[in-house]
Amino acid sequence: METKKDKAIIESLIFVSKNPITIKDILKVLDKKEGEEEIKRIIDELIKDYSSNVHGIEIVEVAEGYQFRTKSFIADWIKELKKVQPIKISRAAIETLSIIAYKQPIMKVEIDQIRGVDSTHVIRFLLEKRLIKILGRKNLPGRPMVYGTTKEFLELFGFKDLKDLPPIEEIKDIIGNS
Repeated sequence: METKKDKAIIESLIFVSKNPITIKDILKVLDKKEGEEEIKRIIDELIKDYSSNVHGIEIVEVAEGYQFRTKSFIADWIKELKKVQPIKISRAAIETLSIIAYKQPIMKVEIDQIRGVDSTHVIRFLLEKRLIKILGRKNLPGRPMVYGTTKEFLELFGFKDLKDLPPIEEIKDIIGNS
């Protein structure tokens, strides 16, 4: 690999990608079947390059890929520029999202049993916000849908993957003792 050229290409691919880009996606664009370690090494170099306070952006590993993000110390200026309205998530939606994140794949009836109330509207809201998705259907009478979290969920909460979720004990007050 031409390290300088490949480094510039990889940096650009991460920059222009709307969603976190995976090493496999980078290999596809470069039309290579192997070289994951070399790509990872170059990305690690880029992460190191952007880690100094000279830059207002950084490369983060999130949702099983890599993405440019603004550094937290300049958040106030970014907010002023964007006047971003954060996603407002109700307590019921956070509770439902937590249940789905820890118990996926999970059916609606199981979510309702854990919460003790009907979750139809909350699930619809989470689907609309693309924080959860339908993973398929259970092979049970009525073929109920099963739900799981999305890459957008990982991005929003800054997780690389589901292994980054905090231990369930830390959020038991949200999802109960189930």
